[in-house]
Amino acid sequence: MKTLLRLFLAILLPFFLYSCTSNTKSAQKETEQRKTVEMVTDHGTMVIELYNETPLHRDNFLKLAREGVYDSLLFHRVIENFMIQGGDPDSKYARPGDTLGNGGLDYRVDAEFDSNIFHKKGVLAAARDGNPERASSSTQFYIVQGKVLNDSLLDRAEKRINSWLGTHYFKKDPANKALVDSLQKAVDDKNMERFRRYNDSINQLSDTYENFEPYTIPESHRQVYRTMGGTPHLDQNYTVFGEVVQGMAVIDSIARIKTDALDRPLSDVRIRTVRELE
Repeated sequence: MKTLLRLFLAILLPFFLYSCTSNTKSAQKETEQRKTVEMVTDHGTMVIELYNETPLHRDNFLKLAREGVYDSLLFHRVIENFMIQGGDPDSKYARPGDTLGNGGLDYRVDAEFDSNIFHKKGVLAAARDGNPERASSSTQFYIVQGKVLNDSLLDRAEKRINSWLGTHYFKKDPANKALVDSLQKAVDDKNMERFRRYNDSINQLSDTYENFEPYTIPESHRQVYRTMGGTPHLDQNYTVFGEVVQGMAVIDSIARIKTDALDRPLSDVRIRTVRELE
């Protein structure tokens, strides 16, 4: 009897373990599944997946979508072969000629950089101002159109990335606090002459600043930029938090429209709705 019981358990145990492992993997896959949103615009519909690697931006975007914040806003800044930008609450009732791009809610979203996430065509990224933490706008975003680049242009983009990183880390260095504080005071005082003087000094000094890890565009990213295209010079400086998985042609359609001197479309391009998909 004991022999039969041991034999039964020996047969049953592998199936039990397989079932547990299978359920665990299934649960992990479900946990890792990306949230998806549908963005309906005057030029068509895009389906966008939001990255789990950037949870602060993912959750903020979903919250705004659920609250209807993006409904009826404009793509207020459009630059062909670069990106299309929207999410300014002031654009909802904007009149022709109004200057847009400064609107938002009264908070920022902390920067989230991931070395595996980059500015390939179709990604959703957060706009931001020049704040020292590189924190993102509460509402404004852009979707990359970009262009295909060769290695020479990618090398130039890499230098530009590191120039921005050098400036960022120079300003964060405690040894340079007095100079950075002087720059901020000039901003607060709205003294453009002093601002330009301190800003020029910081730019010159940061060009030779080396107390940070330089960024190298990975070969896998370069291959995407050579074929699909994108805007590599923004990598590691602006948070990317999703990508268009359906409706890529909508980006090209919007990017082609005529704009004024401030890159605002001459004919309004409106986001009709943004909603989460199940």
